[in-house]
Amino acid sequence: MLFLCSACEWKLKPNDEDVLQQRIEIQRYDRLQSMYLTTADFAALQQMETNYPMETRALIENVLMLGPIDSPDINKKFLAFYQDSTLQTILSDAEAQYANIDDVNKKLNDAIARLRHDVPGIPIPRFYTQVGALGQSIIVGDESVGISLDKYLGADYPLYAKYYPEQTRVTMDRDHIVPDCVSFYLLSLYPLSDFELRSQVDRDLHMGKVMWVTNHCVGHRFYNTRYVQVVDRFMKNNPGITVEALLKMTDYTQLK
Repeated sequence: MLFLCSACEWKLKPNDEDVLQQRIEIQRYDRLQSMYLTTADFAALQQMETNYPMETRALIENVLMLGPIDSPDINKKFLAFYQDSTLQTILSDAEAQYANIDDVNKKLNDAIARLRHDVPGIPIPRFYTQVGALGQSIIVGDESVGISLDKYLGADYPLYAKYYPEQTRVTMDRDHIVPDCVSFYLLSLYPLSDFELRSQVDRDLHMGKVMWVTNHCVGHRFYNTRYVQVVDRFMKNNPGITVEALLKMTDYTQLK
């Protein structure tokens, strides 16, 4: 499967301490990718295929749509695709901007710890970085979440002005990585049932619900749409409803 609130204080119970000990480390797939695509280092390609087989398949088949991973000439297509001067610049700029991601790792760990606390037993995926071709920002697959660094180079990144309106560019920065990871992953776990048959209001409330939970996880009101505010009022008026119950909610009549 591939898809393409005020801060609340909380404390872990003593028997929940292992939650924080299960530290998440974002895997730097992008480094191997950049090494291969800028120097044609075959050893880097071998590591990509051996250590990140699902990530490599998702990138080549689903993100870049270059063809089946087992095609005889797929590696040549993959390498040739990134010889474009624009993509070479993006690879270089992403490597420079994200040479250190300790801050992103910390924010992600804090957010996932809150999510684990409020939704016990929720599966936690592997997180990894890659460089796409200005397509999807977050790629959610089976047990994995890919972060396309090419979509988070900053609102003022010169190349973005050619392709994206200002209202989109303001979301293409480092601060949006963790909220995007959380919200897209939650959407994959809690999709809106009968989506095509639902009203637009139901769809907006569903997204508002996911954004509200994301706000809760990141610890501040990152998203503040009209529908996030509706969910916020609902949760304040119904303190007995847990975050997990909210995520499982499919009947939005009581929110309207």
